[in-house]
Amino acid sequence: MSIPQSQQPDDETRKREAEAAAMRQRALMILLDPSARQRLMNVRMVKPELAHAVENYLLNAASGGKINRALTDEELKQILLSIQQPKRDFRINRI
Repeated sequence: MSIPQSQQPDDETRKREAEAAAMRQRALMILLDPSARQRLMNVRMVKPELAHAVENYLLNAASGGKINRALTDEELKQILLSIQQPKRDFRINRI
């Protein structure tokens, strides 16, 4: 019994996505020290879109040669602050 043709591309796509995710994780292991990596994992649980944006920034900076060592937790905090959208402060004045 063979696998239907409609499932094969889907399986290949999942395999490619899994390989790409593994490559991202290996690169982040090199780019971040353990405390910074833990902070990024914590951010990923709360704000996955922010963590993804930081990962993309780090990978692009590393491929561009801007990062040549493991970043510390303090440096990651600065990157998070620069990428994160500022919160709006709403005030309601009652008359």
